[in-house]
Amino acid sequence: MRIALGVSYSGSGYEGWQSQLSGNTVQDKLELALAKFAAQPIRTLCCGRTDAGVHALMQVVHFDTPLQRDIASWVRGTNTFLPSDIAVQWAREVPDEFHCRGSAIARRYAYVVLESPVRPSVEAGRVGWVYRPLDGAAMRQAITHLIGEHDFSSFRAAQCQAKSPVKAISRIDISERAGTGSKYWRFEFEANAFLHHMIRNIMGCLVAVGQGNYPPGWLAEVRDARSRDAAAPTFSPDGLYFLGPVYEDHYGLPNRTAAYDWIP
Repeated sequence: MRIALGVSYSGSGYEGWQSQLSGNTVQDKLELALAKFAAQPIRTLCCGRTDAGVHALMQVVHFDTPLQRDIASWVRGTNTFLPSDIAVQWAREVPDEFHCRGSAIARRYAYVVLESPVRPSVEAGRVGWVYRPLDGAAMRQAITHLIGEHDFSSFRAAQCQAKSPVKAISRIDISERAGTGSKYWRFEFEANAFLHHMIRNIMGCLVAVGQGNYPPGWLAEVRDARSRDAAAPTFSPDGLYFLGPVYEDHYGLPNRTAAYDWIP
């Protein structure tokens, strides 16, 4: 039997998703909890590995097991053994040909930025931070140069293992919400796939444009340079959220979770 899980977590206290010798990763904690619930080892595969400090609202994983359990018990039972900042949101039985990574037709991320003269406190680790005002019109003009299929080498980390730097971004939305003496910005990205640090590197460039350091057209120059040296420094991981993958409808998997709209 193949089981898919939707998992949410705060990445602040972990060394990313992928298992490490330290045991302090989300995968390590999830597999430990599954093993305790199932009384046997269970290995998981995930849709998209997240770095240290990056959060997920709907990480999708799958695993194979001979155990016959009520599907809802995979949620309640596993959560019993998970730390408070990791939670299984749903479980589904899926066909053997389903693969959490290979079956995904798109992936979505959001980045949340606090614009404030004072650094975050309650939101520390959950939002990126800028103290200089951002120009929304300039950033919205800049993102037009990233929509579509392009070589995103300029936004690719040196350690990226993707076979090709060519990816297709279908959507980037920018919204804002004013607070008392501050403002929250939400950047939402959807693409067929992303390179390592691609969103954080794009965010570094968008913030540079938003603060007036470069004109919106600079993003086209960075894109066409196909060199990491042409772009701005990598932005903080704190405000990055993996919103989850998109699958074809016949798999019957949720495209959103209750936690999806929690972030501003």
